[in-house]
Amino acid sequence: QVQLVESGGGLVQAGGSLRLSCAASGGAFSTYAMAWFRQAPGKEREFVGGINWRGSSTSYADSVKDRFTISRDSAKNTVNLQMNSLKPEDTAVYYCAAARTYTDSVSHVSQIYAYWGQGTQVTVSS
Repeated sequence: QVQLVESGGGLVQAGGSLRLSCAASGGAFSTYAMAWFRQAPGKEREFVGGINWRGSSTSYADSVKDRFTISRDSAKNTVNLQMNSLKPEDTAVYYCAAARTYTDSVSHVSQIYAYWGQGTQVTVSS
């Protein structure tokens, strides 16, 4: 069973950048597909970006495409989310998630991901 711990959240002005990291432990990191989800107050949790178990495929929500980049480092057992050109509507709690799946595609469905971190707050001021 894998444990996930997010870091890197904070307060940033619109147009700025943040880099979120998710450290995985307790499992074979290379066998998990990884994803980031977010949840804003009063809204449902939504998919942000994901990367498959091999790191060969990524997928993003339309709202963050061309601004956010997900990557994984198997040597460090981490998955990162580089967020550029941040907007106030990106304000949310960001969650790292893991799924034991060997597909080349990346699922946007939260129920696929069995393991979750505690979340990190990202606030973008206008």
